Amino acid sequence: GYHADRWKKLLIPYSSPTKAYFDTSGQDPFCMYNYLLDITTWNKSIRRGFIKVKMIDYSGNIVESQMNSEASTFQQYKNVKILTGFHQDIEKIAKISLTFSTKTLIGPKYKLRILQMKLKSLNNPKR
Repeated sequence: GYHADRWKKLLIPYSSPTKAYFDTSGQDPFCMYNYLLDITTWNKSIRRGFIKVKMIDYSGNIVESQMNSEASTFQQYKNVKILTGFHQDIEKIAKISLTFSTKTLIGPKYKLRILQMKLKSLNNPKR
């Protein structure tokens, strides 16, 4: 890790442009485990909403991602990449579930039909 006041001079000389993610949690040990969720949908209509990811390991341990602050737009056969974070890491995932929400209380409920999904650990890219 890097001290918050010194990250720029440590990271910038190594590559250009530099991407840095400063996600921390409010729970001890304050680290986040980041994953990239790549989704392709096949809904005919455009859907706009939020995705929450739940992972379960073979022992039944469950971790849930935080809801993204920005809504994603899902179009038929278009890939959408979402950065999602967890307070804990699961090494051997047995099951993944997604919850789609438009965060509206009034109006119709929409389903998001998933054609393809890939979840990649950014902390452990070989997984």
